[in-house]
This record gives sequence, structure tokens and C-alpha cells, in this order.
Amino acid sequence: MRKQRVHHALDTLILLGASLLGILAFLYPFFTLTRQGFTGNTAHAQDAPLFTVILILLCLGAILATLGSGEMNSKMVAILGVLSAANAVLRAVPGPAGFAAVFVLPILCGYTYGATFGFLLGAFSILVSALIGGGVGPWLPYQMLATGWVGMTSAWLPRLERWKKGEVIALGLWGLFWGFAFGALMNIWFWPYVFQPQQASLYWQPGIGLRETLRRYALFYVLTSFWWDLGRAAGNALLIWAFGRPILKLLRRFQRRFYFTVLPSSRENQPPLKVHPQKSLH
Repeated sequence: MRKQRVHHALDTLILLGASLLGILAFLYPFFTLTRQGFTGNTAHAQDAPLFTVILILLCLGAILATLGSGEMNSKMVAILGVLSAANAVLRAVPGPAGFAAVFVLPILCGYTYGATFGFLLGAFSILVSALIGGGVGPWLPYQMLATGWVGMTSAWLPRLERWKKGEVIALGLWGLFWGFAFGALMNIWFWPYVFQPQQASLYWQPGIGLRETLRRYALFYVLTSFWWDLGRAAGNALLIWAFGRPILKLLRRFQRRFYFTVLPSSRENQPPLKVHPQKSLH
């Protein structure tokens, strides 16, 4: 039990470290840049590869920690791999405006299987999709982190299994929220690096202060991203409302079938013999 608690604490620290690293990666340009001179596609070109490697190592460390704590077993890791591949394929499904099916599984899996599983599914599915589709670039670690946060924060939602219809409705509204939040977050990875003098009120400049920074970013977001994100948000909600219930049913069946916790024997020096299905990964 003590070893399991140590591994659980290590898993929590890894997720916390990855999130803090991500927050730092998103925000440090506001404290270090003194001039613009980059474009959106060249922002973070120097530091993104290192950030990607560190993020992948942290994800692998989280898998080892959850295996050690018993929160996941080899079968759940296999399911993680299959779902990551499936979600990478879903990302390539074309749709109107900013529609993307890639957020549905991280939301539902994070809600069902817990924060670590949700984070890993979001991050790995973006990585696999980028490797398959040639989408590797300085934006990759930021997409991995943001999608990982979608899955991780979904585990923080209250348990609503008893309410069936209400559960799916709430998850659809959560998908609606993340449709906008993801776009607003992802803009930040390049926004400090670009500047157009003819539209100076839309862009950040060193020394303008926090209030003016927020005002300019809000204006930039509404004029450039809001309507695009509306398609993503609506797609998230509609897909979850349409398919959320059968997907949740399937995920919980896998959880009951593949995840077991060994019960310790009450007698000393006797190996444990009993097993029972794990009801929750939280």
C-alpha cells in the first residue's frame, strides 16, 4: 500500500509538473520578448523541440507511475494506445468551420477513467496525428498540452451517472466550453510574436500592462477566432449529445472487465488470492 501511495503521489507530481511547464511555455514570452520579429509559424521554433521531448518523457513517466500505483494495468495501457490511435484518425475527419471530433474521447475518457488517462489520451492522440499527417511543427507541444488539459480537467467534473440524460447534457456543455477555451488558449502560443502596425490595437507590445494586454487579446480573439471556435464548440456538444451515452457505456464496460485490484490477504506471509473489479479510477 505504501508503495502504491508513493507511485500515486509521483503520478500527481508528474501531471502537476507537466501543467506548470505548459503554463510557463505559454506565458514566458510576455516576460522575455522585447520586440516582435517572428511570424506565427516561426514562434517557438527554437524551444518547441525541447519542450516536446520533455512533455513526451513526462507522459511516459506518468504511465509508469500509474502502473506502479495500480491505477492502470497493462490492459488499460493497451486501451490507451488504441484510443489514442482512433482519436488521431478522428482528428483528420473534415468538418465545417472549426469542427473537430478530436475532443470527444478525451472528455469522455477523462471523465470516466480519471485525470491521468484523460491527459495522456489527449496528448498522445495529437502526437500520433501529427506524426501520421505531417503536422509536426513548433505548435505541436502546445496542442498536445492543451488537448491533454481537456482530458485532465474532465476528470474534475462531478459524478452524474445516476442522472443518465443529465450526465450527457452536462458533458456536452463541457465540450461546448472547451471548444472556445481551446482556441483562446492556443492563440497565445504565437500571439506575442506577431505585430501589425496598421492594427496595433489587436496585438501585444512590451510594457503595455496586464489590463491592456487582456483588452487587446479579447479584441483579437473576437475578431479572428471566435466564429471559428464556435464551430468547434458546437461540434463537441452535438457529438457528445448524440454519441455520449453509448460511448460511456462502452468505456465503463472496459473498466469493469479489464481493471482489477488485488485484495491483500488478512493472513501474514500468505499471497493474496481475491480480486474484484475496480469501480473507479479516481
